[in-house]
Amino acid sequence: MMMEWLWPLAVFAAVSCITPGPNNLLLTQSGARFGFRRSVPHVCGIAAGMGVMLLAVASGLGSLFNSLPWLQQAMRIGGTLYLLWLGYMIAIAPPLTAKAADEGGMVDSPWRFYQAVLFQFINPKAWLMSISMIGSFTLLGREYWSSVGWMVLVFSLVCLQCCLVWAQFGAQVGRWLRTPQAWSWFNRIMGALTVVCVVMIWL
Repeated sequence: MMMEWLWPLAVFAAVSCITPGPNNLLLTQSGARFGFRRSVPHVCGIAAGMGVMLLAVASGLGSLFNSLPWLQQAMRIGGTLYLLWLGYMIAIAPPLTAKAADEGGMVDSPWRFYQAVLFQFINPKAWLMSISMIGSFTLLGREYWSSVGWMVLVFSLVCLQCCLVWAQFGAQVGRWLRTPQAWSWFNRIMGALTVVCVVMIWL
């Protein structure tokens, strides 16, 4: 019975995590700009953040979120403004230099673990995945929290693997970008795709 329940959960997690979204676009940009190894804290932060969000939704945050329209609206507006700002910063980012790396920032240095964790709470796709998983795969009664525990474990591991794939993909893309013009176009495309993710918030 457990295996019959875990397989659909793992498949749902894999499809949800591997498909494009804000996390995967940012990982592609990070892998290209900073390389695979320096993007690993970002990867781990996403996996951990998704686990924390699943626990929060299972504990009632999802119900609270659905019952307070003003909170939903505030999250939509805040997430929209942040993604628009982030997309703009990515689009205008120059090729990375030693000076830029020393100055740091959300674009000129890899994301830290805690930044990736916190980002999940304004990531529209993360909210949709968490609420969908809790609503579809938790078991009733005394098995509720044990099913939540398994869900967090499976989803975090699957998310970790999928994020590593995107970071490695970005690192490979970075090897192809050999001129400032190529970097400029790459940054513009990634910035534009990040802005397009705003559509998810308002669907």
